[in-house]
Amino acid sequence: MSRRLAGAVLAGVLGVLVLSGCGGSTASPPAAAVATATPGSAVAATDPTRASVLAMPASRPVRVQIPAIGVDSDLMDLGLQTDGTLEVPPSGFPAGWFTDAPTPGEVGPAVIAGHVDWAGVPGVFAALSDVVVGDEVSIMREDGSTAAFRVSQVEQFAKDAFPTAAVYGDLDHAGLRLITCAGEFDTAAQSYRDNTVVFADLVASPAG
Repeated sequence: MSRRLAGAVLAGVLGVLVLSGCGGSTASPPAAAVATATPGSAVAATDPTRASVLAMPASRPVRVQIPAIGVDSDLMDLGLQTDGTLEVPPSGFPAGWFTDAPTPGEVGPAVIAGHVDWAGVPGVFAALSDVVVGDEVSIMREDGSTAAFRVSQVEQFAKDAFPTAAVYGDLDHAGLRLITCAGEFDTAAQSYRDNTVVFADLVASPAG
């Protein structure tokens, strides 16, 4: 599958890509259905009134840093399971990049997910809800470059009311979404009831 949220996934049913399984479940419950919105791939903005947008060519992300909350983590790849659900990291560390989304710095919504905790121990995104608007997020990429993002929004959503279009829909610029679990822990489902989502926008793309 291409690095896009392909419309063919799940027969075109608009679903929700959430992070499940935080809190130490050994079974890694499947996430909900992946969204089918297709992010733009061109460097040029889709808005004809804008001549161009700040964006970078594709390059696999290898590390995420969020200085405000002490995050400095390698990144693993997260794809789709055979049933079309999102893979999740197998433990509290590291965080993971969803490979069917744009790479961080490309036009569109790049997606990085990580656990808030695992087996009773804080996970890589344990403090993600403490991020505030204006905080910086740096993504080191395989080509040696760094994509620098600034947080524009921090929200908590119930998993059964996840705003798929807002998180995964088309963008005319390079965006980033950081996702972890939040809210109360559902012991029956072995997962938290909510998700914290951090929205950020590309502000710089140094050559590395």
